[in-house]
Amino acid sequence: MIPVSFAQQRLWFLGQLEGPGATYNIPLGLRLAGTLDAEVLDAALRDVVGRHEVLRTVFPAVDGEPWQDIRPADSVGSLLTIVDAAGLDEAALRDQVARASGHAFDLADELPLRAWLFSRSPEEHVLLLVVHHIAGDGWSMGPLARDVSTAYAARLAGGEPEWDELPGQYADYALWQRELLGDEDDPESLLTEQLGYWREALADLPEELALPYDRPRPAVAGHRGGTAAFAIPAEVHQRAADLARAHGGTLFMVLHSALAVLLSRLGAGTDIPVGTAVAGRMDEGLNDLVGFFVNTLVLRTDLSGDPTFAEVLRRSREAGLGAFAHQDVPFERLVEDLAPSRSMARHPLFQVMLSLQNNAQPQLDLPGLTVAALEGGEAPAKFDLAFTFGEQPGAATAAPASGLWGTVTFAADLFDPATAQLLGDCFVRVLAAVVADPRQPVSRVEILDAPERDRILADWSTGAAPRPEASGTLPQRFAAQAARTPQAVAVAAADGVELTYAELDARANGLARRLAAEGVRAESAVAVLMDRSADLVVALLAVATAGGFFVPLDSRYPLAHRGAIVAETGAKLVLTDAASREEAEALGRTVVLVGDEPGEPGDALEVACDPRRLAYVMYTSGSTGRPKGVAVTHRDVVALASDSRYAGAAAFDRVLVHSPYSFDASTFELWVPLLNGGRVVVAPAGELSAAALGRVVAEQGVTALWLTAGLFAVVAEEEPGSLRGVRQVWTGGDVVSPAATARVLNACPGLTVVNGYGPTETTTFAATHAVTRAPEGAFPIGRPLDGMRAYVLDERLRPVSAGCVGELYLAGAGLSRG
Repeated sequence: MIPVSFAQQRLWFLGQLEGPGATYNIPLGLRLAGTLDAEVLDAALRDVVGRHEVLRTVFPAVDGEPWQDIRPADSVGSLLTIVDAAGLDEAALRDQVARASGHAFDLADELPLRAWLFSRSPEEHVLLLVVHHIAGDGWSMGPLARDVSTAYAARLAGGEPEWDELPGQYADYALWQRELLGDEDDPESLLTEQLGYWREALADLPEELALPYDRPRPAVAGHRGGTAAFAIPAEVHQRAADLARAHGGTLFMVLHSALAVLLSRLGAGTDIPVGTAVAGRMDEGLNDLVGFFVNTLVLRTDLSGDPTFAEVLRRSREAGLGAFAHQDVPFERLVEDLAPSRSMARHPLFQVMLSLQNNAQPQLDLPGLTVAALEGGEAPAKFDLAFTFGEQPGAATAAPASGLWGTVTFAADLFDPATAQLLGDCFVRVLAAVVADPRQPVSRVEILDAPERDRILADWSTGAAPRPEASGTLPQRFAAQAARTPQAVAVAAADGVELTYAELDARANGLARRLAAEGVRAESAVAVLMDRSADLVVALLAVATAGGFFVPLDSRYPLAHRGAIVAETGAKLVLTDAASREEAEALGRTVVLVGDEPGEPGDALEVACDPRRLAYVMYTSGSTGRPKGVAVTHRDVVALASDSRYAGAAAFDRVLVHSPYSFDASTFELWVPLLNGGRVVVAPAGELSAAALGRVVAEQGVTALWLTAGLFAVVAEEEPGSLRGVRQVWTGGDVVSPAATARVLNACPGLTVVNGYGPTETTTFAATHAVTRAPEGAFPIGRPLDGMRAYVLDERLRPVSAGCVGELYLAGAGLSRG
């Protein structure tokens, strides 16, 4: 039995793993105008299959190992399928050609060459030749087309083709390849020597580049592809060629270096592996042979230390020369030896391919026929991205500065066509910049053009302008609302207590006067340790009315933790209720018990309170280190409550307060309704189960609420229908599950789910995204709130391109003090 080559072995294995498919088909489509003899064409194809053994080879397996079963030439039947395409319009014709191009070969029993002739009229045809990659490569299409031309001409003239005898067959090459490489156990073998080079060259290679994906990578690559075209102008081509000569390199090395710079600037890091193909025909005698000779090399470029482009070119030239000098090791054998983490989702060792086409295009010369290429459909995607370049037509006889065409073939599972087009355009911009000034550090190369930069900085990163009413302090804004709607219910608690705006105003004013008598002045810290209740709302509003800022204490934390917060903020008073009185007294500060404080609506203290003064200091949990106090001003909270997403919106008529008031979501729950005329619905004290939450929502007619991403997922799993009647549910604090979102939305028609993103330092939210149906991929954090700005920047604080990884920077309204 004749063994397969290493390259064939990998394709056979992929076929077994993924099943039959068109990923590794090589189609050649041609338009034929003139008189065609279909029988002669079929005979010519059989002649060619007789000449090239690999085209009549099938690949059965014995004990799980494939071998080459070469069928006799006289056993080959018809290879041509004739399709009546008369009456088909161009779209229908292309559809049929695409279907034929997607033919799934049964490699164990089917010859790896098929042909279809689509006859539109006696004088108009489309010929499609499809070769499976296991029997051919890009180079092979040239000798294949030439031999078909020779055989057709001879058969049409009544004879048989006469051609020079081939020096060998592909099976001979497969045997010779194994002999050439030798045994890995032999320390003197070529295989041992070259594997040693690659182990060192690819040590600690990144398993996957961070590319600007539009969607998460699926578990299994679908290989659906798309193509975006771009062009490199003649003057840039000329400069690239000149730069290559000046540095003792090639145009390919300049293109490779520019691609590495682009990928790095797009967030892929400074260790950039890129794949490229080499013909693998190391002997001129192989040039006329059809077969799978092409090999794949990994070119690794180091961009660490912010080098100049000239230095990057030097590094990539050195790495490239080393790789080409050790190209005999088949890629399949290299993957086996290096044993990277294998995944059906991505290509091993690299995900981006680079090719500079210099093969002659296959030419079919058939007597009596005019032959033209048929522009093909979308090629399957073997890699995440494949950049391919070639000289513009006519370049062979023109000056070097003829320009280059370029394409980006992209995995449709990962990228949108617009993103691929942007990548191609960015490549042209990067190449133009680096060849114009190769001495500049690559970090200074601009990948964004002016329109995209403006779109990112102005359109995407900035919220709407602040509303005119987004001014004043919390007591001022609340007093104005109480004057407008004095009899409207402001607070409804689970224990049946209700306070109108006038009653809440009066009680807060009374308590504020008590606090003032205890020495509370502008920016005095007042600690608050209470259960969730209507009294808690009174307490927080009273502290603001007295001019102080409240410091929430979480009863779940140890006494020492609470004591440290009180000491650090300088709080001399602790507001509390009967249930928490003993814990409050243990802090060693003056304790004020919140009760029925006498007061009058509108009878607020005359406190000069600047919107820039503190409204509260809230401590983070300290999960990443020592807890820190986040200092939030009146202006920050007013900006939050004035955002156009909910100011005056009916969805916020009744907002549930159930978050711990030491958690910044309580700012949203409390002040958004109170400053907009809505009702604060106070949930019972303690932790709420999904069922208990649903009961409160139903009993109180809650229209909006906040749920942490974790609690939202629990509700979605246990009680998705408990949110019926709610108009908006806001969630966040962690990754929001699209599946949970789908379950809730399916159970609650008319509901809107909002992903609210923002650290405590941005006064609860910095950006939001609302959906009425579950997102297909990740749930985005959305756009900035009114007056907020959100930028994704690189390590030099420059905006990154769409889809790229960077650090998120937030600014504007709501950004806490310090």
